[in-house]
Amino acid sequence: MVSIRRATVADAATVHRMICEIAEHQNQLSAVTLTVERLEELLTWPEITYLIAEKDGRAVGYVSWFERISMWAGTDYVALDDLYVRAEERGNGVGEQLMRAVAEVADGKVIRWEVAETNVGAQRFYERIGADLFTKVICRWRVTEPAAVSGD
Repeated sequence: MVSIRRATVADAATVHRMICEIAEHQNQLSAVTLTVERLEELLTWPEITYLIAEKDGRAVGYVSWFERISMWAGTDYVALDDLYVRAEERGNGVGEQLMRAVAEVADGKVIRWEVAETNVGAQRFYERIGADLFTKVICRWRVTEPAAVSGD
């Protein structure tokens, strides 16, 4: 049986391991710069939530999110950051249990997230639970030096 609970500061190392596992699964481990110490801090922020799925006292997955506001709608929504289930538990309903737990906490708010185009398995899972998938280009801009602004 799988139980789901909110992660605490004491879970930081476990959650960090799973963050590295999902990044490795997506061939993006080099992108993880988060430290266990920083995660300990983040786990105290009220607007950030991590839920851990456990089976027989062992963490088998997690879901994380934070609350945001849509400037178009003027309402807040749940911005899902990660959903991860360890390989040995995939297909056993853990991911759906985690998503249902998010839906319960969301209390009718829209839940929004991204999935890589290449992650076809995740896309099938999300469609199976009833999510709508939209194509979108995601942009990232890391500014290392302030841009000079010229006056007209």
